[in-house]
Formats: sequence, structure tokens, C-alpha cells
Amino acid sequence: MNINTLLPLIWNHLDLICQVGIPLLAFVVCFIVGCIMHHRRGGLRTGIIVAVVLALLYLYGSQIGFAQIEVTNVEYASCDLPQAFDGYRIVQFSDAHVGTFSGRRADILRRAIDSINAQQADAVVFTGDLQNRSYKEIEQHFDELSKVKAKDGVFAVQGNHDYAIYMNQDDPHALAIQLGRTESLFEELGWCLLSNTRQHIRRDSSTIVIAGMANDGEGRFPQLGNHNQALWGISRDEFVVMLEHDPSSWRRRILPHTHVQLTLSGHTHGGQINILGWSPARLRCRECQGLYQGGGRALYVSRGIGGVVPFRLNCPAEITVITLRKK
Repeated sequence: MNINTLLPLIWNHLDLICQVGIPLLAFVVCFIVGCIMHHRRGGLRTGIIVAVVLALLYLYGSQIGFAQIEVTNVEYASCDLPQAFDGYRIVQFSDAHVGTFSGRRADILRRAIDSINAQQADAVVFTGDLQNRSYKEIEQHFDELSKVKAKDGVFAVQGNHDYAIYMNQDDPHALAIQLGRTESLFEELGWCLLSNTRQHIRRDSSTIVIAGMANDGEGRFPQLGNHNQALWGISRDEFVVMLEHDPSSWRRRILPHTHVQLTLSGHTHGGQINILGWSPARLRCRECQGLYQGGGRALYVSRGIGGVVPFRLNCPAEITVITLRKK
């Protein structure tokens, strides 16, 4: 069995692996540690206690923590924002990973979408990773996802998972079909897919721009973003909200090469774990969750609403309401 056949097998059984394998692994590791410490009084007992605590934390994170949804309110003020857009409300959600919301977890996705619509946003934006692995996951949740609505529309970009990079790639034709179907489903949902493109939003005689870059990642992640193409024809005095799945692009490309005032990203899931303010996402991401500002410009990184691994510990799913203000 080679890696190309092993990866799909792991993906297809990931839910079972997470629910059973991780607690079991934690118990075994701690039991072994306890045995090694057995020469000390209480060593074995300590190992068993630690294993039980880890197993309980995992059960909490997978059953309760993963179901929690938090609405975060953020204000961003800019001198470049037209007065007509003062108070404009954008709802951001990210990293849905709808393939994880199967069975009884489908109710979590329904509650998230109800919460998104309850904000009565002027615009809704989705910042990537709609699927885990295949467009078929989107089809299974199509009716629910199509309920996302906003006055000026729903705008979206693709994340690394939306490019089918986790599929068996031995067949280029099959991969092209996967990619094409995923892109068409965004449009069928009624979402405006921005892949290095932009849309103008109008209020009276004033406009702002919502632009979107294709995934601009690092290392093994797709590097398809083109800021010049996304902002083609946009003057430097226009207010721009840029959607880019990977927040690392903000410092690498968006800040040094564009005038974009506000960038919205996801990708990190906030690490899905928060312990006394620390998250595993900080090991690989400079900006891993929340609002970051520099030089009057800003980046907001969403914790997302889902995840390939159905687990969150003190890091609830997030729906963000961003209110624009004229500075």
C-alpha cells in the first residue's frame, strides 16, 4: 500500500480514528510512563490518572467544545472608508469543513448558519475551506449552506482544502473534475466566488471593494494568489476588504505590495485549543486568531466554525461581525 492509497483510507476513517484512537493513544502513553515511573511511589497511579484526565478532556472537547459557537463583534475604523459606509456590517465565517458535520453533528452547522443569518449583515464573507476533501461533502449539506443570505450578497474564497489536494492525484482528469465541481458549487449556492477577482459594493454614489485572492499559502499549501490580478483596475484611494484564506499572506504579500486596508483570513482554526492564552497555532503562525493592526491597516483571523478533527478546547467556533467605521 503506497501513500496515495493510504491517505484516502485515513481520511475516510478519520472520525473513528479521532474518537477512539486519540483517547486510546493517550491512555497507552501515560500508562507506559507510569510503568517507567513505577520505581517511584505512586508512579503507576499517576500515569493512570493523567491518562484518564486526558481522555476526559478529549471527550469534553469533541462532544461539548466542538459544539460551542461564539459571535465576536469587532469594529474597524479607517480614514479611507466613504461616509456612506459608516456602520456597514460584514459577517465573516471560515473553515466550515462541512464533511465533519455528518450525523448528529449536522445540527452544529445548522445552528451556525442560523446565527450568521440572525446578524442581518450587509454582506457575508466566507474565507475558505468549505470541504475537507471532496465536493460531495458540499452536496450533502447544499440545502443548509444555500440558506446563508445577506443584503449585498455572500462572497467567498477557496482554502487549501477546496483545491482537492488531499485526494488521490494520480489521475489528473479526475482531479480537474473535482476542482471544477467544487468551484461550480460555490456559484450554485449563490455565493460570489472571488478567485483573484473583485466586486464593488455601492451606497448612493460611493463604493467599497470586496476582493478575493486564491489561496496564497506557504510550503505544501497552494500558492495561487495574485494580488495584482485581484486588484486590477482598483485605485489606491478606494477602500478594499481583501479575502485571503491563509493569514501568512498578509505580511508576505498584502502589506508590502497593496494598499488594502482590511484583510480577512482563516486557516488556523485558532489552533482549536486554548490553554491559558496559548494555542498550538502559535507554533507556525504569527497571526493565528483575532485582530492585528499595523500602520492603520488590519487583519482579522477567524477561528472558523469547523475542523477536520472534531475537537475544540476553550476555543469555540467563531462567527465574526465586523462593523466598518469612518475615522
